[in-house]
Amino acid sequence: MYPLKFEPILKQTLWGGDRIISFKHLNVNLPNVGESWEISAVDGSESVVANGVDRGRTLPEMVRRYKEELVGEANYARFGDKFPLLIKFIDAKLDLSVQVHPGEELAQRRHGCFGKNELWYVLDASEGARLITGFSRQITQKEYKERVNRGTFTEVLHSSVIQPGDVFYVPAGRVHGIGAGSFVVEIQQTSDITYRIYDYNRRDKNGKLRELHTTLAMDAINFSDVQDDFRTHYEHLKNEPVEVLESPYFTTSVYDMTEEITCDYSELDSFVIFVCMEGACKLIDNERNELLLRAGDTTLLPATTQSIAIIPQDSVKLLETYV
Repeated sequence: MYPLKFEPILKQTLWGGDRIISFKHLNVNLPNVGESWEISAVDGSESVVANGVDRGRTLPEMVRRYKEELVGEANYARFGDKFPLLIKFIDAKLDLSVQVHPGEELAQRRHGCFGKNELWYVLDASEGARLITGFSRQITQKEYKERVNRGTFTEVLHSSVIQPGDVFYVPAGRVHGIGAGSFVVEIQQTSDITYRIYDYNRRDKNGKLRELHTTLAMDAINFSDVQDDFRTHYEHLKNEPVEVLESPYFTTSVYDMTEEITCDYSELDSFVIFVCMEGACKLIDNERNELLLRAGDTTLLPATTQSIAIIPQDSVKLLETYV
């Protein structure tokens, strides 16, 4: 096995911008691309391998074919043939809806799927761009229903002005929204279940108000989710991994590098995903497989990978994540 790259799955949206195609160096002409799904096993949006002998196979096919070799023994025992993570770039030219995702128990009971815990890393932000996360004060379900009906729900939500390098963890149950001018990497569980609470009275391409999920959302919301600062604070170090999240769903680190380092995965029973956010680097695994990553690229290292050398071309910023 070898480091895998996948064909991007581009999603045109009502709120999408124009940064993703140029960021990923793609030779396509599509307006309003709001998302690029980099690694996905979501039904109907399955990633396709773009390199090597497995080129053309979908990610679910790869999991069924290689099992533990691809995802790791514990992950295969836990998830079977379901790949557990979804990786996206998101470019918001306009505000995304205010929404919430269900946790494991609720998602399994209602939809037969994973919950949706996620993390955002801010790649770029227009002046004044904001992310909505959680509440500015605790509210009740009664106040929630009243404010949604009156269109004043956003008045009790917490928002943060953002800048490149900011990290936000968004656990299931946390009300959230990506504001206009935000360009982020999103790491999340494999789920496409979203409960839309408020959508700025926006209409779809047919002129209809987009569907809201006010009642469904109420059972998912953590109404006591109040903090002064929802950012994940971390040390900005050079040439060594900096862990920004360890959770039951995935662990994520930031690499900001100007020097070569080697990562030892011999004791890790998992696949590893790298997202390149700035610059470029060469990856060389223990089998001498080589892969060039540049800004906008994502790769999946199979669980059989014992080590990987990361060789920057001048400098590189990466996100590393595994389960």
